[in-house]
Amino acid sequence: MTPEQLYQNRQADWQRLTGLLDRAAGDASRLSPADVTALGDLYRSATSDLALAQRDYPNHRVTIYLNQLVARAHAIVYRGEPLGLGRIWRFVRQGYPRLFRESLPFFLTAFLLFSLPALIIGLLLNSNPEAARWVLPVQVQEQLIPMIEERELWVDMAVGERPIMASAITTNNIQVSFLAFAGGILAGLLTVYVLIFNGLMLGGLLGLTAHYDVGFDLATFVVGHGAIELSVIFIAGGAGLMVGWHMLRPGLLSRRDAVAIATNKAVKLIVGCVPLLVIAGTIESFISPAESLPPLVKWGVGLVTGVGLYGYLLLGGK
Repeated sequence: MTPEQLYQNRQADWQRLTGLLDRAAGDASRLSPADVTALGDLYRSATSDLALAQRDYPNHRVTIYLNQLVARAHAIVYRGEPLGLGRIWRFVRQGYPRLFRESLPFFLTAFLLFSLPALIIGLLLNSNPEAARWVLPVQVQEQLIPMIEERELWVDMAVGERPIMASAITTNNIQVSFLAFAGGILAGLLTVYVLIFNGLMLGGLLGLTAHYDVGFDLATFVVGHGAIELSVIFIAGGAGLMVGWHMLRPGLLSRRDAVAIATNKAVKLIVGCVPLLVIAGTIESFISPAESLPPLVKWGVGLVTGVGLYGYLLLGGK
């Protein structure tokens, strides 16, 4: 495509973007909600056009014009706003669920990378528990397998220990989630490893405990907090995969710009995971091990938290 053809094909959108910028006069709040949405869409399209022009004819006047237009739009689209309660609430109510849906393909990929190994190893160890000696870490073999063979679980904790365990569990979950996210800087390879490893661990333990008739007890312990905790791991893993993908496939943008944009979105996803992990850690420490609560209550907690979380993520901000 020649510069003239690009200009002819895209001129209408560029002029519309210019008109919105003129009306905004440096402040997007002067525009209607529909115009703000259009401004964002036109800005992203112009950014792609600029990347194409910079690649094919970097010194042409069309490229210079586009560079100025995109820079002008960028100043409004990413205009700084004080970090107040209103901005935080808008992010929680609208921004985060929209960002989740935008990254949904990466979330689903993370889910599969975790769940498929978990399913395979769970079925294997349920039918052949001796295989645990080959697939589970040595520490797990030494500490947990003897308990499982005696039909005992390691999840019971004294009431006095629960506040300490809540803090420790939350910290551990944050570390796992951050590692899944940070693995994106290695083209997503570390993220893939973290997801598969943790899937093998959970699936292996569920399969092994099921063989020794304590699988339902372990599932009852996990289900109360698992809907949130596992979802956070998938979100963090999806964020890492998103960074890794844009590192490998930057598209029309430069690799640096593509990774920067993906990282910005990924960090926002991770920030939203922190309060979810606090909730999951609290449930895991106080509700999941509570012997006074019947299994039906714990399964009900898992159902309510799962439906609530995905109702928010899939329907929020529409």
